[in-house]
Amino acid sequence: MADAKFFTRTKIQELKDELRNSNDKRDKGFLRKKTALKKIVANMTMGNDVSPLFPDMIQCMAIQVLEIKKMVYLYLVNYGRIRPEELKGAIPSFLTDCADRNPLIRGLAIRTMSSIPLPIIVQALVDPLRHALQDQDPYVRKTAAIAVAKLYASEAGRRVIEREGFVGMLRDLLADHNPTVVANCVAALVEISDRGDDIVLKLNVNVAGKLIAALGECSEWGQIYILDSLLSFVPQSHMEAEQLAERISVRLQHANSAVVLTTIKVILYLMNYMEDEGLIRALERKMGPPLVTLLSSGSEVQYVGLRNILLIIQRRPAILQNEVKVFFCKYNDPIYVKLAKLEIMYRLTREENVSEVLAELKEYASEVDVDFVRKAVRSIGRLAIKIAPAADECINTLLGLMHTKISYVVQEAIVVIKDIFRRYPNQYESIIGTLCENLDVLDEPEAKAAMIWIVGQYADRINNSEELLEDFAFTFKEEPAEVQLALLTAVVKLFIRRPTVAQELLPKVLKLATEEAENPDLRDRGFMYWRLLTADPAAARDIVLAEKPPISTETDRMDKGMLDQLLLHTGTLGSIYHKNPHTFIRTAKPKYLPESPALNASSKRHLITSYGLPSLSRSIAPSLPARPTSYVSQTSPTSALPNTVPGAGSMQRDRAENDDPYGQLGDLEFGHGGAGGYQTDIPRPKGAEEDLLF
Repeated sequence: MADAKFFTRTKIQELKDELRNSNDKRDKGFLRKKTALKKIVANMTMGNDVSPLFPDMIQCMAIQVLEIKKMVYLYLVNYGRIRPEELKGAIPSFLTDCADRNPLIRGLAIRTMSSIPLPIIVQALVDPLRHALQDQDPYVRKTAAIAVAKLYASEAGRRVIEREGFVGMLRDLLADHNPTVVANCVAALVEISDRGDDIVLKLNVNVAGKLIAALGECSEWGQIYILDSLLSFVPQSHMEAEQLAERISVRLQHANSAVVLTTIKVILYLMNYMEDEGLIRALERKMGPPLVTLLSSGSEVQYVGLRNILLIIQRRPAILQNEVKVFFCKYNDPIYVKLAKLEIMYRLTREENVSEVLAELKEYASEVDVDFVRKAVRSIGRLAIKIAPAADECINTLLGLMHTKISYVVQEAIVVIKDIFRRYPNQYESIIGTLCENLDVLDEPEAKAAMIWIVGQYADRINNSEELLEDFAFTFKEEPAEVQLALLTAVVKLFIRRPTVAQELLPKVLKLATEEAENPDLRDRGFMYWRLLTADPAAARDIVLAEKPPISTETDRMDKGMLDQLLLHTGTLGSIYHKNPHTFIRTAKPKYLPESPALNASSKRHLITSYGLPSLSRSIAPSLPARPTSYVSQTSPTSALPNTVPGAGSMQRDRAENDDPYGQLGDLEFGHGGAGGYQTDIPRPKGAEEDLLF
């Protein structure tokens, strides 16, 4: 706190005078010089431009006092790039300090020069850096190792590093007897490997073993560097992977969460090259407690841990399969932690523990946070789809929540019940009456679209379905596109199932969709339905009422190959975003699981390489269904269906017969059904299984 008095803005001339007046030979301890320099550094820190003092600061480099040199060097790093010509005068002093007897001054000079990536400094640093990498003092060697990586980050420095062979010298330093030097050397090599296009760090089993041996003597951050570098080791046999995994497993008990996550990352990586199932199960049991321990940290660390856990349990669910209770939300958890825990609870729920999870989710539905309540209700619906034996219990829980008459709870319940109907067709239609009792509380687009889909899908079982849809059609123009699309499809279904009751409603909705709507997707679908019903009513029945594929939780699962790739980034931003870093960091290099004779069959089957996907799984690249060649119905009679849409004649007279901007009906490609678009009725890009028009 004594130095706080220096943080006052001072005029440049006053600082210059004070600096020059401090050259008193009677000041043996350089107290006046230190005071003047502290004021200069304080003004520089506050953003005051003190660059005019550059020549005076260079003169201070001759004073062989470490505290003074630190302040002078800090100044030079800050202003050296904008005054390259004047910086030339500092090079002789830099070189003198690089050869100083004091290793702290030698290291400080190397570190400062490497922080000023100007060509003149880079060229002057070549010889001192080479000597520093071989210096007797470990402090100088470890500083020089980081200096190589810092130089490599600049264009001028990169060429020098490659030409002078500094990368090879770093590789030799991996055998250094000092663990701190080894850790810094590893960090530098990893950094260079990540930045360089033609430099790839590869470790053999001997070097990897030596690095692991140095772990015990390193600082916690040194351990992280070394553990991270082990991803550059590609096991050539199952035994190599198993031995290394066992040796580093002791780091799972470390107090530092970053060390724990990095250790888990390396073990998960090595598991891809193991065949001993007993050892794999033992390692999975060891990884569980450290992951649970992360939940006792602060909220921010908890969130990082939870996002990583979510990836880990998708690839290795056995690690935490019996620990679902530890992820139950606490009343004082921040919302982002609660939402992350909800997702993990869903992943870990099985038939054996679904009852206690449902009871917990029901409690969450009475919380005050609306977003959290919605997610809890949605999780109940997802569990019904995931665990078939628990569907009845989930439905009863949802109906109980609907009886609370809380608007957002009821609406979210209707949304998930629609998905449950998709998953279990013809099983829970008895609750439709209960759903219809809550029509008055619907004010959200997704809930309205879900309810409209239910009414349209079961129009033949709901006595007043035409009245319900007509009520929705009354506000058709004011509704968002999501609701309009759902209503259009539902009315077409109603007309096909009960043509007599929809004689007036269908042309009304078609006219609204094709003539008064501004949304191009809505108009497009309206024209398609109109032409389809007019041209071939039988085809319309076969297409619109085609058997719907039941939804499943398969789409919730990330591809194993992608998981293996993301798990290589455990503990980084990529594991929090659940995206590969190269997709949001321009300079990041993608990582892939390396091929090897030891790579086990499961990992090889889902392997993603730099050349792309060797074999596309259904969830990654779904193919288009076969194009229908015939619309003749084999199951349902069409005698009750009118030959034309009511009012279609007048619409046809208003348009030329060949006025078809959308192409012939036969040129359109359709999926094999779907129900109102699994999430909503908003059209999606064609070419995937989720392109569900109906």
